[in-house]
Amino acid sequence: MPTWSKTWTYVDGDWIEGNPPLTGPRSHAFWLGSSVFDGARIFDGMMPDMDLHAARVNRSATALGLKPTMAAETIVGLAADGAKKFDGKVPLYVKPMYWAEGDGPSAILPDPETTRFCLCLYEAPMGQPTGTSITLSKFRRPTIENAPTDSKAGCLYPNNGRALREARSRGFDNCLVLDMVGNVAETATSNIFMAKDGVVYTPIPNATFLNGITRQRTIALLRQAGVTVVEQSLRYADFESADEIFASGNYSKVMPITKIDDRELQPGPYGRKARELYFEYAAAGPRV
Repeated sequence: MPTWSKTWTYVDGDWIEGNPPLTGPRSHAFWLGSSVFDGARIFDGMMPDMDLHAARVNRSATALGLKPTMAAETIVGLAADGAKKFDGKVPLYVKPMYWAEGDGPSAILPDPETTRFCLCLYEAPMGQPTGTSITLSKFRRPTIENAPTDSKAGCLYPNNGRALREARSRGFDNCLVLDMVGNVAETATSNIFMAKDGVVYTPIPNATFLNGITRQRTIALLRQAGVTVVEQSLRYADFESADEIFASGNYSKVMPITKIDDRELQPGPYGRKARELYFEYAAAGPRV
């Protein structure tokens, strides 16, 4: 059995410590993957963009044919309440989830009326901006026509997992994943940025990858600071010749990429600026 970090889960109107068993072999989500989630962070008393994460999990539920049962503001309030069960010394990962228990008119279809909700908070240290290495993945992101890419659905992540596993088998920390027409979509775990000749570029959302909340916040903060940020289609060769590469994601916010294949890079000024701006923004926002 795995050893879990300190965890509290809100389900069915109550808080339960640890990792409670919530599904069984007849559960639609257990069997056929009808689950969605979101990921937010609480650290140093700050809870940046918690309202946006709460709203997105409800949109994800609807996109997967589930019935969201919790108002976004209720999820935010529960997250703040749950954080008080911890000592505040270790950052928390905040994970609201919906899943279907029963079948609809076909076993393939989830019954939206059986949708359940839980909110899981657990201690999870944030990564340090020491730099990671990337390569090109042989796997690709699906399109909206063949996967629910308009949601943060659990069923999408085994594809990310196999991309990450294959990259690590070749000695890299992560990888860039292309879409079906050969444009860079994201890494296996985060959204991606590059800088070239004083301009920051990032792949334009095209319904093959999640337009991350931290991604959107990073773009807005950089633009407010006077940095030119361009969203456009990018090829792998663009990243191979970039002056700087950095990633954004909820888990560790803004992180530098310091190696692409056999080319070494240094953490650059735009990634550092984006990280500084993000934490300044977080510090000025809502607190637990």
